[in-house]
Amino acid sequence: MSKDTSLDACEAPCLHLDRVDQVRAGMLTDEAAEGLAEIFGLLGDRTRVRILHALSLGELCVCDISAVLGTTSSAVSHQLRLLRTAKLVKARKEGKNVYYTLDDEHVRQLFAQGLEHVQER
Repeated sequence: MSKDTSLDACEAPCLHLDRVDQVRAGMLTDEAAEGLAEIFGLLGDRTRVRILHALSLGELCVCDISAVLGTTSSAVSHQLRLLRTAKLVKARKEGKNVYYTLDDEHVRQLFAQGLEHVQER
């Protein structure tokens, strides 16, 4: 399998100042880039992705998520703590159980669009 490297870089140096200025004006702040990188970093783990997918289908308690994934409650709790800290999921306590949902519609859309992108390949 040969790799076409001609698409990796310009063959002749050039600079389109109007485009550079336009893009620079709309660039993320360092803080926003860091936050986005953190979210995408969290999405880089298969277990966390599976947890988010399960929660995209409905509210589940830690024990339910553990059963769905076939792993221990302590392993699930550790991953949920990371997702909760990043505000990707939220928790509510009812009696002795803790129930999780996706934090908001933005998380649902982010997950759905990522999944749609992967499935269209």
